[in-house]
Amino acid sequence: MKDADPVARTVLLVEDSDAIRDAFTILLEDAGYGVLGAATGAEALRLAEERLPDLVLLDMGLPDTTGLEVVRQLKAAPRTASIAVVALTGRDEEADRRACLAAGCAAYVVKPVNTQKLVRDLPGWMATAAAG
Repeated sequence: MKDADPVARTVLLVEDSDAIRDAFTILLEDAGYGVLGAATGAEALRLAEERLPDLVLLDMGLPDTTGLEVVRQLKAAPRTASIAVVALTGRDEEADRRACLAAGCAAYVVKPVNTQKLVRDLPGWMATAAAG
């Protein structure tokens, strides 16, 4: 079932767990999105700069840096500043949520993820970033 815009939309999925990255890739591709995968913050920053995805779905616990640092670097670089970033985390802490939103995240999504809601919310997050 293809729910995404007919115009190809790309999501950069940053997740260090191969199994979780694979599951989200299938979910996003089934919804009609193109998916770029990254397992580290450094790889995410490189891909975001090179490919300019419509949205970055960013695990906040990465092996080489924090997700928060990746958000800060994306938002500080003129080429990637307007890309929507959604924090994906296992931590349901209000202080973490506030820090991510203050750094420029469009949303803070706690695992386990309601995948139907996530897919439904993606276009809105992308539109908000594009308008902002």
